[in-house]
Amino acid sequence: MATMRAAINARYGPPEVLEIRDVPKPEPRAGEVLVRVHATTVSRTDCGMLRPHPSFVRLGAGLFRPKLTTLGMDFAGEIETVGAGVTNFKPGDRVFGLSPEVYGAHAEYLRLPERAAMAALPAGTAFGKAVVCEGAWYADTNLRALGVQPGHAILIYGASGAIGTAAVQLAKCYGANVTAVVATRHLDLVKSLGADHAVDYTAEDFTRIGQTYDSVFDAVGKETYFHCRRLLKPAGRFAATDLGPWGQNPLLAIWSAIRGSRRVVFPLPKAGTARAFVEFLKTRMEAGEFRAVVDREYPLEMIADSYRYVETKQKTGIVVVNVRLEDTHGFEPGN
Repeated sequence: MATMRAAINARYGPPEVLEIRDVPKPEPRAGEVLVRVHATTVSRTDCGMLRPHPSFVRLGAGLFRPKLTTLGMDFAGEIETVGAGVTNFKPGDRVFGLSPEVYGAHAEYLRLPERAAMAALPAGTAFGKAVVCEGAWYADTNLRALGVQPGHAILIYGASGAIGTAAVQLAKCYGANVTAVVATRHLDLVKSLGADHAVDYTAEDFTRIGQTYDSVFDAVGKETYFHCRRLLKPAGRFAATDLGPWGQNPLLAIWSAIRGSRRVVFPLPKAGTARAFVEFLKTRMEAGEFRAVVDREYPLEMIADSYRYVETKQKTGIVVVNVRLEDTHGFEPGN
């Protein structure tokens, strides 16, 4: 039986529970493709699934043991083989995409339906620069819920992470005026991504900068509506990517929806939107309107270290895991 290397989490816990094992290599069935994974990422989502956090994640992921024993949502690689009836892809095609329902990208091979959230890799794009879909998908889901459009003024807090760097770029694609709130060392980065204004939260209280916005987006889940509401115009909206203290963000979203104000929104991406989004992102990448911000990269054998680093909550952009050692290029932080 053919085997492959995969990062296995047979139980919940810290990064130390991860093991690199040889497991059976999947074979594509009719209507499926087998992707030879070159690069993937470790994200906040992966860290939350591993521990799990918050604890109610167990309700869907497995009460006592994880149902998904190989994590990883983002992938980039090559089509290895295809099953009967597949017409959109052929062996050798370079692809990238998302696996939001089965995960599994922390392995040498990933089996997916032909109509999965996957697209041809833009010409000239390295595998490690294409594993950007998850953060961008979350960012776009929130931007759409906030109603971002041409002329819209948006403040993005935590604009240096995977979701934040994507949100800055996508908001500019939608024609918004973007204010990015980051630490000192990230000011030049967000400006290079298109931010119209950059605020150093270590030097001043960003909620007292004397401006109001159509929307405020907390891309790292560290702020609250009550702290940010003075920044909002009368019809402005607040969105966040985390539950907030005592789970207040989804509760406030429900309350504001009941009242008809939609002052707080807490959208969750739907798996059914992933395929169209990957195609949309591909177009943005080909137009030079979206690029990856890579903090660090690790080989698959050191994936536990990548989890530890992501858990520090200090990463800039994405943390890449190179499943194929030949794809390691030694990116410097922020490049």
